[in-house]
Amino acid sequence: MNDPSANAASAPPGAVARMLDSDVWHSFKGSPVAMLAALTAALCVFVALFAPWVAPFDPYDLAAIDLMDARLPPAWMEGGDARYWLGTDDQGRDILSTIMYGARISLAVGLAAVALSVVLGVGLGLLSGFVGGRLDAFIMRVCDVMLSFPALLVALLIDGIGRAMFPGAHDALAFAVLVFAIALTGWVKFARTVRGSTMVERQKEYVQAARVIGVSGPRIMLRHVLPNVMGPVLVLTTIDIGQAILIEATLSFLGVGVPPTTPSLGTLIRIGGDFLFSGEWWITVFPGAMLVLIALSVNLLGDWLRDALNPRLR
Repeated sequence: MNDPSANAASAPPGAVARMLDSDVWHSFKGSPVAMLAALTAALCVFVALFAPWVAPFDPYDLAAIDLMDARLPPAWMEGGDARYWLGTDDQGRDILSTIMYGARISLAVGLAAVALSVVLGVGLGLLSGFVGGRLDAFIMRVCDVMLSFPALLVALLIDGIGRAMFPGAHDALAFAVLVFAIALTGWVKFARTVRGSTMVERQKEYVQAARVIGVSGPRIMLRHVLPNVMGPVLVLTTIDIGQAILIEATLSFLGVGVPPTTPSLGTLIRIGGDFLFSGEWWITVFPGAMLVLIALSVNLLGDWLRDALNPRLR
């Protein structure tokens, strides 16, 4: 038989379940902007993931690079080579291929940094909002301290410390340093958002009922409260992915990101900037356009998701 007390302690459908709701799907189908953004983001992710198979050339194969092909314009311009649709860079590498491979690095850093931010932020925010007291005060003061430092400044500091501590292995650890540096400030927004939502949820009847029947605090947090505070987290995640990619590109543009042997989109833009005023605009414009497409499509998806999960707009 069903336990009525267990039914009383059951949490209402969470935000993740509402994502699969027919109303949300209908909202997606009725939004051309969201559908176009999703298609663009999916295409960018596809070409990044499958770059070794879909790229016309391997930009890391030194034997296949010919310096005589350096700085060739795109194929449709006068003097362009039909083999290079978007032209070549200063080393003779195909721009289209380098963009695909560079997007892999940018997306990998952005996704890994946001994943780490979500784990830290959601965990600490849930604990802070549910437990309260001195623990809540301590976590929030740490958030205040982290918010007083710009993300780029913290990333530059972490990168400088990494170079000083591991001078010979910095290139090998560059990916991990970038992810940690971006996540170190990125988790704060998740923690504050989840804390606020948790403080509201813990006062609701289903949580009180779970306490009365003896359900443990950790079980209430993970089984009942967590699914109901994930709506804002999903929105923040989509928006934060775009921001993390832009931060990584900025750091790489400044020369403190991934090593030049595995260039990201930011590195490609920095390299192309040296030739922009000499007329070879394609070296920096096309990687920049790819960066804009990724960030813009993810941000537009985040805007749509925010509206779709808002019950006042449904």
